[in-house]
Amino acid sequence: MGRAKAAGSSLRRVSESYVINVSDAHAWEHPVSGVTIDFDTPDAPFRDTGINIIVLQPGQPSCKYHSESVQEDFLVLGGEPLLLLEGEERPLHAWDYVHCEPGAAHVFVGAGAGPAWILQIGARREGSTLDYPASELAARYNAATPQPTDTGDVAYSDWPWDAKHVTAPWPPA
Repeated sequence: MGRAKAAGSSLRRVSESYVINVSDAHAWEHPVSGVTIDFDTPDAPFRDTGINIIVLQPGQPSCKYHSESVQEDFLVLGGEPLLLLEGEERPLHAWDYVHCEPGAAHVFVGAGAGPAWILQIGARREGSTLDYPASELAARYNAATPQPTDTGDVAYSDWPWDAKHVTAPWPPA
């Protein structure tokens, strides 16, 4: 079993498995939904589980209010995000854990005095589906789809598509 380290990063491969420091992971910033630090690599995408850290400034929604046909789990690493879950608001704090069963409509919004850091983990399954329901609550946070849909193209049609690569903002201040 060979071990290799990618030049200039902490990526260490052991067969198809690897170790990477958060500060070296791929990061991109969207003008509406904050910074995503992604642990997938272009040459070795995760097949079964999506995992990333999202960094939200106050007022930034993590995505559009949606549900998935697979479970998702979230751990607040820092900050004070707001959770919109099944039509209700709930303020969160560091180390709060959120489990969403398949079909649970949700979105996070940055709140508090500074950034919120959320570890996101979701199952990936062939044939899984998304649903973007109408939500007056999510609309108050710029997180509602323009119309109910099951496609991201429609749900995100009112958001810009441009995102830029950035240095991962890690560790949190």
